[in-house]
Amino acid sequence: MKKSLFPLSLIMLPVLTIVLSLFAGRYSMDAVLTVHALFSPDSVSPEQLHVVWYLRLPRAVASAMCGAALAVSGAAFQGVFRNPLVNSGLLGVSNGAGFGACLAIVFFGGGAFTYGFAFVFAVLAVILSYYAGRISNVTTSVTLILGGVIVSSFFAALISIMKFIADPYSQLPTITFWFMGSFASINYSHFYAFIPMAAGIIMIFLARWRINVLSMGEKEASALGVDVKLWQFLIIGGATLATASAVCISGTIGWVGLVIPHIGRMLVGNDNTRLIPVSISLGACFLTLIDILSRTITRSELPIGILCALIGTPFFVYLLKKTRGGSWS
Repeated sequence: MKKSLFPLSLIMLPVLTIVLSLFAGRYSMDAVLTVHALFSPDSVSPEQLHVVWYLRLPRAVASAMCGAALAVSGAAFQGVFRNPLVNSGLLGVSNGAGFGACLAIVFFGGGAFTYGFAFVFAVLAVILSYYAGRISNVTTSVTLILGGVIVSSFFAALISIMKFIADPYSQLPTITFWFMGSFASINYSHFYAFIPMAAGIIMIFLARWRINVLSMGEKEASALGVDVKLWQFLIIGGATLATASAVCISGTIGWVGLVIPHIGRMLVGNDNTRLIPVSISLGACFLTLIDILSRTITRSELPIGILCALIGTPFFVYLLKKTRGGSWS
């Protein structure tokens, strides 16, 4: 009975946090009115209907999707590269997306260009990382990580150049806030990003048992009959799609892809067949709850990236001490 409830709980927890998000916000609106807005829209004012359906709901869904994408990508990278310190931005995705956003803001005025440029340059960063780490027509896990570090540093330098030439009164503040991460401007038009995001998450989910095999090492995986290069390509490609899509609509949000998988390991252990779905669920819940706090604890909305570090880090340290670095499974 307990095992049968486990998959259901992984689905219900993010759904419950999304529902909870509909009742939270700076706009004064009690729970009864929120329920009426959801199920009896004719009984509330147009303003109240707009708040629930067009402000709170899209950003709640977006925060859950982005949290799931970043967390599962981090778990996939940590498994494939056998390195607990890597995260969803390992191959330069975050800095590549950041440069694309800067480029759009400085030369095209931002807007819809920001999301498109951020996604394109995030994917481009991963491609460059692959070729930067390619030695003698072979790309190993170690050289791929090194390639990611090199490309990430390169795009970080380009970002600094864009900040230097940006208008300090209009463009530079926009760039700064983008790098802090936020869902404040999310609406239904941004849901197009869910297509590649969902595709990436599904690819990782379907390959979760192969991540177990790859985490043993390339020689061991080959001996067990797994096509290492093919599955590395598919898993890294899925993680890239998921991360790039998330970053392009939310801005840079650190911490989630690094630590949420570790919290998942404390709960269910190192088996990726369980860790991957747990990371998806925990990531969705965590970022949705952080988004609720970002728009309720102060009069002005706090950036998501700041709250992720301020709240998530002490919580992770608590779990680390409680479990003594092990797991509860």
